[in-house]
Amino acid sequence: MSSISFPHLGDEMGPSSSSMHDPMQAPFYTPPAFDMSNSFQMNPLSAHPPRTPRPSTAAQSHFRNMSMSISVYDEKAEEEQDGDTVKADKAEVDEDEVVELDEEDVRVKEAEKLVGAHEVWRDMFVTSNGRDKAFKLMQYSIRVYLLFHSKILFRSGKPALQQEIVRRLMAAKNGFSFTRKMLIMFNWLAPLSQVLAQQSVPFSSSGSSLMPHSFTATPASSLKSSQLSGGPFLSHPVLRALLSAPPPVLLELVNGLSDDIYSLSRLGLIGSKLGERAARFADWCWLFTTLVGLVENGVELGVIEGLQREVQSRAYKESLSGATSKSQPKASKIDERELMRLQKKNYWLQASRAKLVMDLIFVSWDIFRIKGWKDTVQSLTGLAAAVLSSAKLYDKYRTTLVNKALTS
Repeated sequence: MSSISFPHLGDEMGPSSSSMHDPMQAPFYTPPAFDMSNSFQMNPLSAHPPRTPRPSTAAQSHFRNMSMSISVYDEKAEEEQDGDTVKADKAEVDEDEVVELDEEDVRVKEAEKLVGAHEVWRDMFVTSNGRDKAFKLMQYSIRVYLLFHSKILFRSGKPALQQEIVRRLMAAKNGFSFTRKMLIMFNWLAPLSQVLAQQSVPFSSSGSSLMPHSFTATPASSLKSSQLSGGPFLSHPVLRALLSAPPPVLLELVNGLSDDIYSLSRLGLIGSKLGERAARFADWCWLFTTLVGLVENGVELGVIEGLQREVQSRAYKESLSGATSKSQPKASKIDERELMRLQKKNYWLQASRAKLVMDLIFVSWDIFRIKGWKDTVQSLTGLAAAVLSSAKLYDKYRTTLVNKALTS
């Protein structure tokens, strides 16, 4: 009796090795059971070798770029934070400086309120220049009143009372004129001091030696040349200083000396003819001094107007760039104060030019001996010049008192 053999349990799970070679069972292939111990199995029929799995380079570059971008963002955030801190500190400093400027403006206004007009006139009348301006105002005010009195008010008739008033006013006008001549005597000492100050310079300006004048040895050739050119008179240090002085200083010196000679002639100490010649020469010096002053005034006005345009253009460019008084308080405050200072200086330069023009008109009638409208023109121009010069001197003394009040 034949027995039937059953396959083992292992044969049920997979075919035997002999069945794979059996031609009857070759088309029916059953894959082997999945082994849990191995994570990867190769297909036995595949002709390609297995590949080792590697991490993705794209993922690595993505994470690397992300980390770099995060670090860059962190650095930018730190820089912006530092910049904001610096800007905040700068804004605090600017605010403090603006507060200081505002406090200074307040102190200046309070000091200006403390300075009274009587104090300014008091300090002006202490000096001879201030008294000269006050007497000039009174002199030409009387002269203008006499002009209107004789040609407008009492043109038809002159009673005895009016004639007495006119006589006394004429005496007062002449007295003020003579008093002013006495007050400005010895004004030539100021330009003479400037001339002599050049002589006290320790080093010579004419020679190449760096030794002082008193220790410099004078060679024989220079002595011979000085004797041939004019002798020891022209080699005198005072005369050489006079020749090397600026023309405006020399004009002021000669004008002062001529005025003093005319004043001495009015006192009776010098002849009248010499006094008239000295007065004529003083008028010519006054004319040239006025012309030089107009030239210098024009140059100063050009410089001040150029500085004004520079400040205004800077403020205009800042406004175009978006800067305002709130964003840049310090710069705007400084520009505002500088512009106010330049405008004030420009104003007084304009007043000085108007005064010089009045002087030029006044002296031209005497220089060229113009007869028509002489009294009218000289009265009006003299009063205008007196008002302008007095106002300028008043502002000068007032500014000095305000500065003293600020320091005290």
